[in-house]
Amino acid sequence: MKYDHLGIITSIACAIHCTLLPLLFSALPFLGIRLPEASWLEWLMIVLSLVFGLASLHHGYRRHHHRVLPLVLFAAGFSCLLLNQWFDELYVYTFIPLSAVAIISAHSYNLYLLRRR
Repeated sequence: MKYDHLGIITSIACAIHCTLLPLLFSALPFLGIRLPEASWLEWLMIVLSLVFGLASLHHGYRRHHHRVLPLVLFAAGFSCLLLNQWFDELYVYTFIPLSAVAIISAHSYNLYLLRRR
């Protein structure tokens, strides 16, 4: 599987995780269930996003298309991931959708440029 596909899957999984997990966590106390926060999972998703993004976009840029836009989109999306952590998820419903859209767009555009060759 290509790194771009892994990057897209990771971004979608991260967006689902960040969107649905707070809703799930807020409903669990009503059912008498308490779970600890898993910040390691959030950092794992961020690191996976960085690894897959840099691997695929660097390869595409350097060896194939020499276009900067996928890198700029990825940097913007990754910045939103870090800002979400910096602000302790206070703006999660702003930063995570922006991040997912930017990172998925970066990988999709990179795939488009690779296929167009």
